[in-house]
Amino acid sequence: MTPDTTPVTAPTPAGNDAGVLAGVRIDASSSVPPYEQLRLQILDAVNEGRLAIGTRLPPVRALAGHLGLAVNTVAKAYRELEQAQVVTTRSRAGTVVAAGGDTGRGRVAEAAAAYAAAVRANGVSDDDAVSLLRAALG
Repeated sequence: MTPDTTPVTAPTPAGNDAGVLAGVRIDASSSVPPYEQLRLQILDAVNEGRLAIGTRLPPVRALAGHLGLAVNTVAKAYRELEQAQVVTTRSRAGTVVAAGGDTGRGRVAEAAAAYAAAVRANGVSDDDAVSLLRAALG
């Protein structure tokens, strides 16, 4: 018997959680672990503004049940998002999207602004600045 490779979609949970993660899909045939698939999809939704600050995420047990995942798998994704300050967990309020968002992305935005200021201060053209950046990313 072959494993089911159909992506799993989270049904709409009831209550205040309705629809917030309805588009989450876990691909059982992917080489990416399920917790990482979940973490990345939530992170993308936050960064793209589809999950606003203060949005309550489904409880770990409920989301695990809807996705057919182990509770520890969902808990690991939530823990990693909390460590990155993308979400925060409050005992009664549950897990919500944090105001801090993706701190790594914020640091890069600050570095980009500093780079742009250095480019302007030194009279470097936009094309040369982009070329220098591409070379640095190499």
